[in-house]
Amino acid sequence: MGKPITFSIIGGGGFRAQYFLRIAQALPEQFCVSGMVIRDELKGKEMEDLWRVRTYRTMDQLLLNEQPDFVVLSINASAAVDYMLELAERGIPVLTETPPAPHLEGLLQIHDKLTRQGARIQVAEQYQFHPIQEARHQIIMSGQLGNVNQVTVSISQYYHAVSLIRKMLGVRFEEVRIKGMRFESDWVAGPNRSGPPTEDKLIKSERDIAWLDFGGKLGIYDFTKDQHRSWTRSNHLSIRGERGEIFDNRISIQDPSCTQIQMELKRINKGEYENAEGYFLKGIMAGDRWVYENPYMPARLYDDEIAIADCLKKMAVYAEGGPGFYGLPEASQDHYIGMLIEQAIRTGETVASVRQPWADNE
Repeated sequence: MGKPITFSIIGGGGFRAQYFLRIAQALPEQFCVSGMVIRDELKGKEMEDLWRVRTYRTMDQLLLNEQPDFVVLSINASAAVDYMLELAERGIPVLTETPPAPHLEGLLQIHDKLTRQGARIQVAEQYQFHPIQEARHQIIMSGQLGNVNQVTVSISQYYHAVSLIRKMLGVRFEEVRIKGMRFESDWVAGPNRSGPPTEDKLIKSERDIAWLDFGGKLGIYDFTKDQHRSWTRSNHLSIRGERGEIFDNRISIQDPSCTQIQMELKRINKGEYENAEGYFLKGIMAGDRWVYENPYMPARLYDDEIAIADCLKKMAVYAEGGPGFYGLPEASQDHYIGMLIEQAIRTGETVASVRQPWADNE
């Protein structure tokens, strides 16, 4: 095996930066954190003691002492743009966590200042690389479902969900018409950012639903506030094609001989019962074949970390001149559609997208 992928991190105050650190710690033969920029000296010292990684107060100090393959931006979107501009001037590839603008005007400015100028930037949108999503996409690509024309995503909010809708439908930058609504009802208060519930009480639940009509292909967005943390609400994803559907983990197909086929997407874990190989995800099977095999076994990573490790590996290929995997144009498109979903739900009106300049860069 060659040298590990080497990357530096700018930022470290949030929980997301620790994903990258945990991945590098679990897979030292594949990944290496080559320094972090943490402005607060005390916080930097804490990170050094905890993760055994070198920290610097400024980006200039970092780049004077380190030679990463690329830089990961783990900071808020408003601060990310300035770093992107400076790193682009230095010719350093960047992996940023989120689309770096809160509104359409900002996305267009970023397109003008960065994408059109050839900046090498990708976005670490990991949901599409979760093992279960990779397995579902493999079924789509096998052709067993025929042409896929409907997808329902009830997993995450706005651009995260849109990225999954577009991937499963095979949609790029096509225009879309969106209808939305919000339904309020009571539900029991569950976990939130502060932790588990401390009292039993009913609160208002906000469920946002939107129809995304891409012209012959339909995406349904369905998300309830705090669904991520809830003990009483489940995530859901269904994919419908001409010949069958995937409903969460259940696959139903009618083949050309008019034979009914039913399969389950089954996770195969090691380390259960008497197995002594260690505890890790080996992969996912559909019937008698593997539709996903974990490239990071036997490291003990959970699904989100596996997906982020994929982003890091794909970023290394991109930094060396290979293909991108989720660039600013795609991230901007998903964020733009996410904003339109929000508008449709808020106003109750049907809204339509307009082709944006970044679509011409793909």
